[in-house]
Amino acid sequence: MNQEEMAVRISEIDSREKSNTKRIDKIEERQENLEKLTEAVSVIQNEQKHTNEKVDRIELNVDKLVEKPAKRWESVVEKAITVVVGAVVGYLLSGGRLP
Repeated sequence: MNQEEMAVRISEIDSREKSNTKRIDKIEERQENLEKLTEAVSVIQNEQKHTNEKVDRIELNVDKLVEKPAKRWESVVEKAITVVVGAVVGYLLSGGRLP
């Protein structure tokens, strides 16, 4: 290989090296962006977990609030039945006479 061919070859290698350097720089930039995206997804995942926990607690509290009127109603019905039964028993014990 003569000097002219070597100069051409060196020029080609130099050109390829510059091209490869640009490609590597782009890959590094994309890798950094991918790492940032991964971190962002991780943060979102943690936030979603906390949100789900809060929703579960809210759901539990809502269930308790919904049960409260039902328990009250059951208590009122129970007392009404007790009053009616007591009145009937009192009536029967008095010999079936009204006061």
